[in-house]
Amino acid sequence: MYSAIVFLPLFGFLIAGGLGRVIGARACEIVTTGFLMFAMLLSWIVFFQVGFAHQGAETVDIAPWFMSGGLRVEWALRIDTLTVVMLVVVNTVSALVHLYSIGYMAEDPSRPRFFAYLSLFTFAMLMLVTADNLVQMFFGWEGVGLASYLLIGFWYDRPAANAAAIKAFIVNRVGDFGFALGIFLVFTLFGTVAFNDIFARAPEVAKGSFHFLGFDWPAVTLACLLLFMGAMGKSAQFLLHTWLPDAMEGPTPVSALIHAATMVTAGVFMVARLSPLFEQAPFAQSAVLVIGAITAFFAATIGLVQNDIKRVIAYSTCSQLGYMFVGLGAGTYSIGIFHLFTHAFFKALLFLGAGSVITAMHHEQDMRKMGGLWKNIPFTGAMMVIGTLALTGFPFTAGFYSKDAIIQAAYASERAGHVFAFLCTAFAALLTAFYSWRLIFMTFGGTPHWAEAQAHAQAVPEAHEPQAGIAVAPAAESSHDEHGHGPLEPRESPLVMLVPLAILAAGALAAGFIFRGVFFGNAAEGFWNGALVFEEALVKKIEEVPFLVEHAAFIMMVIGSALAYWFYVVNPSLPARLAAANPILYRFLLNKWYFDEIYDFLFVRPSLALARFFWKEGDGRLIDGFGPDGVSARVIDVARGAVRLQSGYLYHYAFAMLIGVALFVTYFIVVGAR
Repeated sequence: MYSAIVFLPLFGFLIAGGLGRVIGARACEIVTTGFLMFAMLLSWIVFFQVGFAHQGAETVDIAPWFMSGGLRVEWALRIDTLTVVMLVVVNTVSALVHLYSIGYMAEDPSRPRFFAYLSLFTFAMLMLVTADNLVQMFFGWEGVGLASYLLIGFWYDRPAANAAAIKAFIVNRVGDFGFALGIFLVFTLFGTVAFNDIFARAPEVAKGSFHFLGFDWPAVTLACLLLFMGAMGKSAQFLLHTWLPDAMEGPTPVSALIHAATMVTAGVFMVARLSPLFEQAPFAQSAVLVIGAITAFFAATIGLVQNDIKRVIAYSTCSQLGYMFVGLGAGTYSIGIFHLFTHAFFKALLFLGAGSVITAMHHEQDMRKMGGLWKNIPFTGAMMVIGTLALTGFPFTAGFYSKDAIIQAAYASERAGHVFAFLCTAFAALLTAFYSWRLIFMTFGGTPHWAEAQAHAQAVPEAHEPQAGIAVAPAAESSHDEHGHGPLEPRESPLVMLVPLAILAAGALAAGFIFRGVFFGNAAEGFWNGALVFEEALVKKIEEVPFLVEHAAFIMMVIGSALAYWFYVVNPSLPARLAAANPILYRFLLNKWYFDEIYDFLFVRPSLALARFFWKEGDGRLIDGFGPDGVSARVIDVARGAVRLQSGYLYHYAFAMLIGVALFVTYFIVVGAR
């Protein structure tokens, strides 16, 4: 059963990618989606079997992989509670994204390639979460990076998509370099990359040190910091976050798959999987805590002023990933995974809902050109509201249980930096409520602006180029009705796109209430059963936090929601006036704290200048000047001159022979005279 769960997406990729042109797009959709649906069903079965059987980790051997000196790597699946939770998350979201994509990509001629990439992405993520050792995890880690590059740049005829794909690939390579160094160091320290052996010897190895960059570091602390560097890149944490918003250039289902439950949660999963190692490195835990807190606050501030509907949700993902790392850094690993679990439902719901809005709006993504859509697409609006309620932590929704628990854990923790983390996450809850309801009010409330946007797009076609390949809903085939009397009103997406929204909405509402007990309730320690470190004392301490701390998230949610209502419903002219009164702050947030510009100045331009120098001076002047343009060119010139002597006329050759004889005789006469 476990092998089927992992390898069914691979079979779907091979069929759609290898036989797509033979069997056709519809067959590719059915095969890949059918395989993922079956894998999702099996994942839920093993979730209840493994999670509630209270059994330890089980290893399913696939095959020996390789041996090199003392390094022996097996290809095996590690099945424990943490694994089955991730199997449910990955396969559920991926299956629904596959189903949704049947409608969203209906008119794209490259559908077989798209569905092949989706299945490849899912397989790589499954290899990562079922890995029994660090090398196998790294294989899945890099596979996810490759598949994300292919999906973000799926519309490769668009320069923006190519640039976003390259940016994601390069930024992740920075983090992955640290991850690889961490794996090397772990092998040096432990003599193995297998998780069981590493965890068993962690307390012993933690007593030693390692000389690195001229300093003696606590060995396990250094290893954990390097490993966390990889998590920062993959999970878009502060300083290595810049790739995530630009990933919006891919099709919207890709955004849901990457941002909701797969690639960006890989770093969270990795830290949770290695929790026995991080428990031996308090400084590394504090680093996780502080970086997560900064990310939660930083990304939330940027989301306040973004106008692209997908970018707002993308920065929300950045912020929520910060919450997850705060949960891990505080020592409450199960609570961090709980937020990963609930976040998958409501964030996938928000992204797919945004895709439904974009389809209805004829591929318009600027919220300033929307408004009043509640009357036109009420089902999509209701689903987006449910996702927003869960994201903001409205009582009894999924986010209410997991996000509140993280804020309380930050307060109750004794890790260095926990007060800072509590303040950042609590204030970020206010910002989250503000920008989330801002999205709803600008998109579905107020005065409709889509008619003017369509008229402008028709008058100035180059100002509104539709995204290549996005499905056009029946209502969006033309910007005017059959009589040419005006713009068509936005309409609901097809049923195949709405059904996944309804399923995800159910999870966004109920997943927290149903499963909260197994993540940090009375049954939690038995549920996890050694799959990660579970500090029962800390969990109990969370239940004893002061009243204001316990309800801090709710209070901040109410304040943020009320402010959004005041700004965008009661007094909609206020945001523009505030932006005009504070232009520096507004531009600072709108330009994402200028990180792209800073990185462009510090890294991109110097790299281009260095590359240009090596190209012009090294390759052009030195190598080409000495080689092809130097010695080789002279040889060619001499050869060309020699070729000209070969005229083919007999009298030319006879004349040359006579000159040679004359020179020969002259030489001997002169030499002989001496």
